[in-house]
Amino acid sequence: MSQRCSSSPPLLIRYLKQLLNSPGIPLPIFLHTSDNHYRTLARLITKHAWLYTEMIAAETLVHQQTNLDRFLAFSPQQHPIVLQLGGSNVENLAKAAKLSNAYGYDEINLNCGCPSPKVAGHGCFGVSLMLKPKLVGEAMSAIAANTDVPVTVKCRIGVDDHDSYDELCDFVYKVSTLSPTRHFIVHSRKALLGGISPADNRRIPPLKYEYYYALVRDFPDLEFTINGGITSVSKVNAALQEGAHGVMVGRAAYNNPWQMLGHVDTAVYGVPSSGLTRRQVLEQYQVYGDSVLGTHGNGRPNVRDLVKPLLNLFHSENGNSMWKRRADAAFKECRSVGSLLEESLRAIPDCVLDSPICETPESGEEDDVFANVQNVLPPRYEAGEQVILCA
Repeated sequence: MSQRCSSSPPLLIRYLKQLLNSPGIPLPIFLHTSDNHYRTLARLITKHAWLYTEMIAAETLVHQQTNLDRFLAFSPQQHPIVLQLGGSNVENLAKAAKLSNAYGYDEINLNCGCPSPKVAGHGCFGVSLMLKPKLVGEAMSAIAANTDVPVTVKCRIGVDDHDSYDELCDFVYKVSTLSPTRHFIVHSRKALLGGISPADNRRIPPLKYEYYYALVRDFPDLEFTINGGITSVSKVNAALQEGAHGVMVGRAAYNNPWQMLGHVDTAVYGVPSSGLTRRQVLEQYQVYGDSVLGTHGNGRPNVRDLVKPLLNLFHSENGNSMWKRRADAAFKECRSVGSLLEESLRAIPDCVLDSPICETPESGEEDDVFANVQNVLPPRYEAGEQVILCA
């Protein structure tokens, strides 16, 4: 999330009103590991950012219909929240959407961007679906027919050698023409499926923000959320100032939740902060954590599962390394989240525990990353009717 200061308040207000009043264009926060525990923590810190579930395979829901709460249940406080599905079987995706209706998600997203070999390779879904836009269009129509909430697609800008701007536009054009999909979340890197890891796929392919902004230009009737490489609140606002409809933040929000999420409400949505300190956040999270210990059976979730989202809460603060060491040692003895926190938080100074988030997010020279993007946009896309006939 980032901010590039603007001398044009009306532009800022317009984007803030768009984000606050348009349910399909929020500032979503997407975590590849966004399980129920992390989302509980995130919602204690930010009240307005949209939260995404981890990708849940449609087949899992279809085959676990007697155990759906384990995969789909969430607390009402997590709204607004998006269910992210994975899969390529149209019938199962439709069934999964229908099964989720009782849980009241605010939106359903189909992941067409995950580069994991297990997903895009052997699973034949995730980012490999970008090579099958007709199938994606059919799947999105089936999902939409089985839910009353908006449906969206998360994708990359390309796959391997299929990485031209026109190919990306063909994908968007076909999916939006063949289905009710009107909102795409675009990770501004292509995916490489030649055996590199998901982590390398977030680092090695270069970011091409110009592709994202060209989509905004060339598809004025659609909405696009930008994703990839946005690591500060100031970068979020910089992206919005350049015309982004919405901004998605992933790993940065997981790696530094206090600084990333703590500024979202004030710096992006323009509303007062909760004013909570980290000590108060942890006290509330402890109540949640100890209430769900072992509720899934076989001792899960255990203390380690529940404390994992907390481990980066003191990123770059005094005592952070010692707190992590003490927490790691305490896993062997502690049988509750409360006892582990009592044992390990002695490493954190009171001034860190009891200070609310600072009013002004940090910024840096890298925050002008979008400054020149409008000057390097690819040529305009001209859709031909023949693209609808292609696979």
